[in-house]
Amino acid sequence: MKHTICCLVENKFGVLARIAGLFSSRGFNINSLAVGETEDAMVSRMTIVLDADERILEQVIKQLRKLIDVIKVIDLTGQDSVERELMLIKVNTSDTVAKSEAMQIVDIFRAKIVDVGAKSLVVEITGDEKKVETLLELLRPFGIKELARTGKIAMLRK
Repeated sequence: MKHTICCLVENKFGVLARIAGLFSSRGFNINSLAVGETEDAMVSRMTIVLDADERILEQVIKQLRKLIDVIKVIDLTGQDSVERELMLIKVNTSDTVAKSEAMQIVDIFRAKIVDVGAKSLVVEITGDEKKVETLLELLRPFGIKELARTGKIAMLRK
């Protein structure tokens, strides 16, 4: 099962490397990782998504809490949280009909067209994983030239 873990860490050199090292040394794969400063410039928020059973998840959380620069670890899985992802999709639109059809799909999802070329569109979508994945699947028949996506970012609602 996929789990989303949020870590508040000291915003210092080497913290990301130590946390990534913890995962790799134990053979745990990170599905996605997003890191950025919080409202406090001295603290960064790391959102980590991993596919693990409960036993492994518990072990990961315990190991993270032992690291000196980790302030707080929260398992957001199943909690009332806000989660978002950003994806840029370069879509093949070799003719005006394809371009028009792709633009209609993009509009339905309230995504943005951020660049238009002679034979492609670059689409930006922000949303939960399901919304992002659904748009991607609907645009696949046109041909995906390139794809870039962030890791999931998340926080508790309360």
